[in-house]
Amino acid sequence: MSRSPDQRRRADDFGRRGEAFAARWLEERGWEVVARRVRTKVGEIDLIARVPGLIAFVEVKTRATAAELDLAIDEARLARVAAAAELLAPDYTRAGEDMRIDVLLIAPGAVRHIENAWLG
Repeated sequence: MSRSPDQRRRADDFGRRGEAFAARWLEERGWEVVARRVRTKVGEIDLIARVPGLIAFVEVKTRATAAELDLAIDEARLARVAAAAELLAPDYTRAGEDMRIDVLLIAPGAVRHIENAWLG
């Protein structure tokens, strides 16, 4: 079932609000968000964030209910994020810094931060 242009716009707006929330959430916990919505030929990274010694390429998934979070991310999506992160790593990773893929799952009243979500 395809979405109407209005449904796609609303979904995109919902996702952008989730990404903005995720960036604030990370910053409140000491992360520096260094980039948002970085596109590559293999996919997009929602957020790139850093703490001393670590750069994280962060996939953000926003859902209307906490119950929907369990199905928000899958291995195929993570593989695309990992491929994009691999392309972007030389531009964002500093010498001696570790790198990882994180996922932030957001719903009203719920935030799940999955650290090092991609071990492939």
